[in-house]
Amino acid sequence: MAYLLVFFGGGLGAALRHAINMACAKAFGIGFPYGTFVINITGSTVMGLIAGYLAFKGTASQHWRLFLMTGILGGYTTFSAFSLDTALLYERGALGLAALYVLGSVVLSIAGLFAGLGLIRYLT
Repeated sequence: MAYLLVFFGGGLGAALRHAINMACAKAFGIGFPYGTFVINITGSTVMGLIAGYLAFKGTASQHWRLFLMTGILGGYTTFSAFSLDTALLYERGALGLAALYVLGSVVLSIAGLFAGLGLIRYLT
């Protein structure tokens, strides 16, 4: 059962990731990996919200944790794509954009996680 929950959650997360990548490419172009940037930040924020909720409320079953965190967020977040995007920016000679992308993704993703935790602490 646990594998099925992760499997279906991962598929949902991956489909959502693809939709966001396509929407960002249409809206902002492909000169910068906006989709992966947005996905990593929002994924970290949602992870913070869920982790905070589970830490302070603790009412979700292990099945829900697997479905949401391992499945959906595992399929949604894109660290391997982030690494590839960074390498591609570097290879194109866009060193400033590559550095901005790495620093912005890491700092804003961690900030998003803390924001999610903080919001849940505040609300509970």
